[in-house]
Amino acid sequence: MSITVGEINNYNDFINALLKVGMSTGGEKNSDGILALCDYYGKSIIWHTEDVDTDPWEWRIRVLDQRNDIAYGKLFFKKSGYITADWYPYFYAVRRGIKSFEEDYSDGNISFYAKRVYELISREGTLPLHIIKQLGNFTKEDKTKFDNAITELQMKMYITMCGRSKKFSKTGQEYGWSSTTFCKTEDFFEEDIFEKANSLSKEQAYEKLYTHILELNPGVDSKKLDKFILGK
Repeated sequence: MSITVGEINNYNDFINALLKVGMSTGGEKNSDGILALCDYYGKSIIWHTEDVDTDPWEWRIRVLDQRNDIAYGKLFFKKSGYITADWYPYFYAVRRGIKSFEEDYSDGNISFYAKRVYELISREGTLPLHIIKQLGNFTKEDKTKFDNAITELQMKMYITMCGRSKKFSKTGQEYGWSSTTFCKTEDFFEEDIFEKANSLSKEQAYEKLYTHILELNPGVDSKKLDKFILGK
């Protein structure tokens, strides 16, 4: 591994490591065998303690609240992951290119439910998950298609997580767990990210990612790596 990643014992260690490698799957285990910083977690890292310094579950929101150079969401294998601003243009160029959402939908690459969700976020801006369901009149029977649509739009880099929002009842009382909020990717990163992406061909971006990941993990399975990059 040409880039050295030391033991990760706290949030700052995690951020420094992530900025070095540029991307990582989330989760407690490296189940996909590509690139996961959890492989470097020390004994002090314990999940679901609510300690913002040593609980990786808290880091995903802390990253979104405190930084503007790291994206987090369903990014790899329809599961969670991180991509830094330095590497985001390459994934964007591979998965989206210069096509508009409307062109992608017309070509049959976007589902109808994803279209409904995307149009709501485009119209309203940043929206919590539970409000998207309300505004879109999604029912319990729509749950699977709705969840798939949210994942689809993240994997194709049309929307991204941007924080969380409290839930309030009609009487103004706070209730339940906080709700994940989403926005368009263009509203999350600065314009230079997309200018960089638009300057790259899909082939150039793919080759750059492929070479970088092989340097980080020479033994990676090529078929899995292809899916990791393409978002399949």
